Amino acid sequence: MRVQIASEPGRPGRANEDFAAAAPGLCLVIDGAGAPADVGTGCVHSVAWYARQLGGLLLAAAADVGLGLGEALAVGIERVNAMHAWTCDLRHPGSPSATVALARVNGERLEHLVLSDAVLVLDRVDQAPAVVTDDRLAEVITRLDEPGRLPAVGSDEHTRRLRDRVERLAAYRNQPGGFWVASTKPEAAREALVGSTPLVELNGVALLSDGASRLADRFGLLGWPELLAVLRKGGPAELIARTREAEASDPVGARWPRGKASDDASAVWWTTSD
Repeated sequence: MRVQIASEPGRPGRANEDFAAAAPGLCLVIDGAGAPADVGTGCVHSVAWYARQLGGLLLAAAADVGLGLGEALAVGIERVNAMHAWTCDLRHPGSPSATVALARVNGERLEHLVLSDAVLVLDRVDQAPAVVTDDRLAEVITRLDEPGRLPAVGSDEHTRRLRDRVERLAAYRNQPGGFWVASTKPEAAREALVGSTPLVELNGVALLSDGASRLADRFGLLGWPELLAVLRKGGPAELIARTREAEASDPVGARWPRGKASDDASAVWWTTSD
């Protein structure tokens, strides 16, 4: 199988809180969940640090095909906990967290795992794409958000609303009836969406952070077959470049209301051809 990867921060000079990587028979995208600078986390480490550590440790755990992908994710979370339990308050509700998309070849099948709103798209032979993502976070946000459209991105009111959202989401994170992300609770891995597909039924698979899936699931400029066509022709870098063009055409979120004008974006395109 052939792998192409692209990942870039939402703004030049800003830390990229995504992490995308591949190893033999494995690929993943980790999307760190950033928070306003004045919202406490109980942790001395950055979200980018958390995403990188979890990504590397998850690749190592998932290399053991005798371990289920959910088990591997739980192991990865436990190992990151061990790295900073003595410096940080792992019980803090704002502790750094991340979404996960992971794919692994095991024999003649492709296994997948998705936790939270990362997106995995199976490019199936002679069938429509199968899109795997968890919409529980979006459902909670819909319940919590104030009525009406978000104000202009970058405005004081927009900043206030986002800060309020982050603070209120803490009560729902990794809780029954809320949403689940990778953070400090290994049991969150049991809430991941998992499955497997025979390799002969696939042309490839795309793993996307929500900053790289925007053209389809937020902006509606592409359907999933069209998004896969972009990946086939131009690869992940082309998909991100097109996303940046769309974001730049609507810098204050008038057409597409959103939390960030331009988000960190990561895409992995893994094809079955050599």
